[in-house]
Parts: sequence; structure tokens; C-alpha cells
Amino acid sequence: MRKAMKLVMAASVVALVMSVTITPATAVAGDVEEGKVIAFDRQKGNCLACHAIEGGSLPGNIGPPLVQMKSRFPDKAKLRDQIFDPTRNNPNTIMPPFGKLDLLTAEELRKVVEFVYSL
Repeated sequence: MRKAMKLVMAASVVALVMSVTITPATAVAGDVEEGKVIAFDRQKGNCLACHAIEGGSLPGNIGPPLVQMKSRFPDKAKLRDQIFDPTRNNPNTIMPPFGKLDLLTAEELRKVVEFVYSL
């Protein structure tokens, strides 16, 4: 019985260590630049259609300028939620729910969040 308990505890520790070590980092080198490409792509993120963004050309003015994003969204998860489905916070928004409608893949969405958070 005691040996079985030790094996269960050891397996639990191994599982915990493995979950921590194989969890991918939030941001990978190059994600910000790749996110910028997606955000500026008129067929993908198309953020410039509504937002002024430094480095972008022909920005729209329907949405707020994307500046000082870390101070506006200290919690990056809230920024991700806003891009994933802005209708959660504002049912009347005209911003597309990029994640909810699968307009961007999960990976593309993650990279766009990294880019927007860097602004």
C-alpha cells in the first residue's frame, strides 16, 4: 500500500513537472512582427480598416487608435478576449469577433495579440 502511494505521488510530481516544462512560452521571438503582418493584412486581421496604428498606411477611424496598449490592457488575457470576441463586453460593437468566427486561427490570434500588446 505504501509503495503504491509513493508511486502515485511520484507520478503526480512527474506530471506536474512535465506540464510546466512543455507549456509553450507566451511570446516567441518574431511573434510581434508576424502579428503585425497579420494585423495589417487586408485579407486577415485588417486592423487598419478601423484603427490608426503606428507604421500602418490608410488607417480608419471607426475604432480607437491602438496606442499605449499595455496601460489600457494591463492583463494581456483581457486584450486577447477583446480581439477574440468583443461582443462579450459590448454587444453593439461593430468590431468582428476574430476568434469566435474563426476569422483568425488560434495561432494567428495569439500573434496579433502579441503585436497589439507591443504598441
